[in-house]
Amino acid sequence: MAAPVDGLDEALAAVDAFDDMLTAGLLRPRADRTAGLTGLADAVAGSPLAARVAEAAEKAAAGSAGEDHFVALAAARSALLGAAHDALAARAEELTRRTPDDPGGPAAPGAGQTPNLLAAARSWLSDLARAGWQGIDHDLVSGAAPIVSAMLPDISLRRLATLLDGFAAELAASCPGASLERVPARRWGDLWARALLLALPGATDAPAPATATGRLLPLGVDLHEHATAVQAQVHAVLEPADGTAPRLLRAAVSVPKPDTVVEAGVWQLLRPHMSLLAALGEGRAMDLDSMPVTAEGDLIWSEEHARPGEAADAFATARVALPTAAVAATAPLDRHPARLAVPVFLEGYAPRTDGGTTVFDLPSGPLAVDTDRIPTAGPLTPEAVAASTACIGLLRWDDGTFTVQPLAVETTVRKKTVALHAGAWAGGTTDKNGVRAEKAATDAVKVLRERAGRLLRK
Repeated sequence: MAAPVDGLDEALAAVDAFDDMLTAGLLRPRADRTAGLTGLADAVAGSPLAARVAEAAEKAAAGSAGEDHFVALAAARSALLGAAHDALAARAEELTRRTPDDPGGPAAPGAGQTPNLLAAARSWLSDLARAGWQGIDHDLVSGAAPIVSAMLPDISLRRLATLLDGFAAELAASCPGASLERVPARRWGDLWARALLLALPGATDAPAPATATGRLLPLGVDLHEHATAVQAQVHAVLEPADGTAPRLLRAAVSVPKPDTVVEAGVWQLLRPHMSLLAALGEGRAMDLDSMPVTAEGDLIWSEEHARPGEAADAFATARVALPTAAVAATAPLDRHPARLAVPVFLEGYAPRTDGGTTVFDLPSGPLAVDTDRIPTAGPLTPEAVAASTACIGLLRWDDGTFTVQPLAVETTVRKKTVALHAGAWAGGTTDKNGVRAEKAATDAVKVLRERAGRLLRK
C-alpha cells in the first residue's frame, strides 16, 4: 500500500497548479502564473483532449477564454483525477484480489433536459472561473439562486441543482473571497469542474438499469451528514439467485433535515424510506426480486422488490462472501480519488496509536485508520476500534496514503467477543444514549412541524 504509484504525484501536481490559477481567476491572469495552464495542457498532450485543451490554455492565458474553453479545461482536470483514480483502484484490486464487473452496455439517452437552464449554469460557472475564488462576492454567488430554483422541479436536473446549491452556499459563506486566509482550492476546483461537466447535454446519460434477484447481505453503513441533509449508504454483498458469483452492491437513501437533528436522531428521518436500514440494525438479510440496479452497482431501492430475509451476520459475510465478490465498474464522471471506498475485511492485525492516529499493523505493513469518519449516530467509537481484533471497513485514499474507515469491529468485552456496528441503531435501539438522542430529535422535529403549520395557516 505504501509503494509509489507511477505518475500519480505528477498528475496531482498538474491539478494543483491549475487550481492555483482558479484561485486567482482567469479574467486577467498574470503572465508569471500561467504555468498552471500550460502544465495542464502538457499533462493531457497524449490524449484525445490535447488539441482542445492546448487551445483553451492559450486563450485562458490571454484572458480571452470562453465557455467552451472552460469546459475543455474542466475536462482535462477531471481526466487527470480520473487517471489517478484508476491507478489507485488498480492498486486496491491487487490488495483485495478482486476484479471489476463489466461496465455494461452503451449509455441510453436520458430524459430531455432544458438546454437554456444548462447554458445558464455553464455561464455562471464560467463567471466564477474568471473571477477566481479570491474574487467572489455576494452578487456573483447569488447568480446561482434563480438557476437552482428553476432546475429543482425537473427531476432530470435535480442532481446538478443540488450540487450547484451546495456549492453556492459554501461560496456565499466565504464571501468576500479577497478576505479569505485559506482557500479550499482542491475542493472548490472539484465542485466547479464536476458541475461544469454535468451541465453539458447528455452528461448524465447512462446504461439502462439491470435487475438484481437474490439474497442481499449487509456489511455496514456509511453515514454522510450535512447541516441540512443526511445520506445513509449501505454496502452489501448480493448472492444472486441464479448461482452466479456474488457482487458488491450499494443502496443509499438521502433526506433533507433541520440542523437541530443530529447524532442518532437522523435515523428516524432515514428509516421510513428504506427497510434495509431496519434489516441492518436487526442483523438480517434482504431478499430481492428484480430490484433495479445501475451499472455502477447502486440499487435503485424500491420496497416492492424487497422483503426481510433470514438472520445474517455481517462478519460471517465478510469472511465468506466478501473475498470472492466482484466490484462494479465506476461511472466515468465518478472517477476521482476521493470516491474510492472499497469494502475490506481485516483481522490478524495489532492496533496501536501513533501521534493520535490509530494504526493497524498488518502483515503487509501499517494501515492508518480514519476514525474521524466514524459517525456519532451509533455505538462504534474510536476507543473500540483501537481495541479491536477484526474490522469491516472501507479502503480509502486521502492526502497521499491509503486509510481504512471502520464500519464495524469485533472487540473483546469481559472476555467475550462482541461486534460493534456504526449502523447498529439504524433500525431502532434500546441503548440509552441512542434513545436519548432520538427523543431529542423527535422533540425538535415536532416543534419545527408546529411552527411550519402556523406559518402555512397564516
